[in-house]
Amino acid sequence: MLNKSSEIRSFLDHGDDSLAMRRLLDYSLEINQVDLLREAISISRVFHQSPKNIDLKSLADALLEKLNKVAPPLEVNSVPLLNVKAVSKKYSGGNFSLTPISLEINTSDVLGVVGENGNGKTTLLRCLAGQLAIDSGSIDYARIPNADLFTIKNHVAFIPQRIPKWHGLLKDNLHFSASLAGIHGDRNELMVDFMLERLNLSPYSHLTWDKISSGYRTRFEIARVLLFKPGLLILDEPLANLDINAQQTILTDLRFLAKSAYHPLGIILSSQQLHEVEKVADTVMFIEQGKCLFRTGDSNVDSSVSVIELETSIDRASLVASLALTDVQVQFNGGFYTLSSTVLGAQELIHLVFSKGIEVTYFRDITNSTKRYFN
Repeated sequence: MLNKSSEIRSFLDHGDDSLAMRRLLDYSLEINQVDLLREAISISRVFHQSPKNIDLKSLADALLEKLNKVAPPLEVNSVPLLNVKAVSKKYSGGNFSLTPISLEINTSDVLGVVGENGNGKTTLLRCLAGQLAIDSGSIDYARIPNADLFTIKNHVAFIPQRIPKWHGLLKDNLHFSASLAGIHGDRNELMVDFMLERLNLSPYSHLTWDKISSGYRTRFEIARVLLFKPGLLILDEPLANLDINAQQTILTDLRFLAKSAYHPLGIILSSQQLHEVEKVADTVMFIEQGKCLFRTGDSNVDSSVSVIELETSIDRASLVASLALTDVQVQFNGGFYTLSSTVLGAQELIHLVFSKGIEVTYFRDITNSTKRYFN
């Protein structure tokens, strides 16, 4: 694994300037040297204002040399945060119920909870955040000996899909939140400036709620809660209001934040964006009708069936005819065909499709993906 400096230089060498800049900010925060963090923030400001008029590589190299001279060993130890055993919840007067679900999460872990709307993702997350009382089971917050609503709220940050409206200017709200978090004076100014740059909020710092998009409201809320340094961050559908590029940026940033040596934390997020979540989450749970049907890493998951999904210009009858006399099952699901086999592996399935001359516009191996459980 590359060290921080090599990772940042690799991003720069391959033109990933925005990612390199974000990682340079992260590294500067982890070193926790005020003057070097200010330098990183200054570079970031110029980069965002005039990306074509800055020699980012030279500036980054100069700062990395300074950071490396004072850098202590940066190690992130995994510490238990949450142990959930057979938690269930039923709403009075309704037919929906969350059946017993168990999970564990440590610092630096990213857990993705996926499934279609109305299947219990938000209910589970609100139970874990202490916002809903559970009917049975137990939730052990490892860092809170005698957990109550107040201590849970200070330890667990919950960001709902619909961000509560705030008043005044974005930057003023961050300064206020930093003060509530016990960050005062020059440190308050420094940390707010860092959050504005790290989450690309600087262009919107002097705007009000009504003048920023829902996606940037989510970024603001992430910045705000991170100032409190929670042990566990729970986000309900953080990707819902973002375009595909912004989704990838936020997910990548969440993974980096979870594994930060400055303040590692556990992250739980819900989403319908399966492919995107699976690329960054350490563990993915698939929930349907209140039940956990699949969890990556479970030993009881059927691995004897290989599954791929594909998109093709030919119709279903032609696809089935092309694959006749083979051990391949064909299903149609939401615009994609799903091919499964107990004999052929995923790569063999893909090879079979191409050998039959089937025109393919997209394919993906979903043998170990939650996607295969969507109907």
